[in-house]
Amino acid sequence: MRIVESILTSEGDGAEVQRLFPLRAGRMNHDPFVLWDHFLLEKGMGFPTHPHRGFEAITYIFEGSMEHKDNLGNHSRVYANGAQRFTAGRGIEHSEMPDENQRTTGIQLWINLPQRLKTLDADYQQVDAGSIPEKHSEGMTIRTIVGDDSPLSLHTPVHYLDVSLGNGMEFSEIIPDGYQGLVYLVNGLLQCDNNEVNPASAIYIEQGDKHIKVTAKKDSRFMLCIGAPHHEPIHQWGPFVD
Repeated sequence: MRIVESILTSEGDGAEVQRLFPLRAGRMNHDPFVLWDHFLLEKGMGFPTHPHRGFEAITYIFEGSMEHKDNLGNHSRVYANGAQRFTAGRGIEHSEMPDENQRTTGIQLWINLPQRLKTLDADYQQVDAGSIPEKHSEGMTIRTIVGDDSPLSLHTPVHYLDVSLGNGMEFSEIIPDGYQGLVYLVNGLLQCDNNEVNPASAIYIEQGDKHIKVTAKKDSRFMLCIGAPHHEPIHQWGPFVD
């Protein structure tokens, strides 16, 4: 495992994101994941209509809301602790514009499609906050965005959690054989082995890692995202993953 800091990057119409990947400085992807952006959108920022193909994307909202419109006829808005997923497949055009009256923050994640599914018809799904499974224990809340009983569906095996952990509490998870991914700290402070993890940084989980264990040194919120790599070449060109 290794700890990686995100980089503040300009994107869309005046938007700023804390980006883990893709970055030109050698950090292009983490198969099957091809983009990780922690977006922070103020009034007037957003992502006007643009095309995509070749992958699936999940937008998960921490605060505010996001309006989605696409050329399939979908028009909806997702609010805090809800998610929306599109499958770009052979091609989709969409826009994502935040609430005009308040700050909107969250994570956008792109998951590569295997070559055999690159020409799928495009598709869209919204899962509101109340439909995302949530478990509580002492000092911990776990929301399952993808996996277990979550209704959000993907074409790649992925386990994606939103975890809130109280100061001094410990979280651990077994990593399925062959999976890789990351733990991304949204806020707070984590300790992993002898390393401190600061906000907007990630612990990379590599193939062969058997488990992940972190301890909160402050009240913390983080994302655990792991998946099965496709082990195929990834050709990423801006909004396209061929």
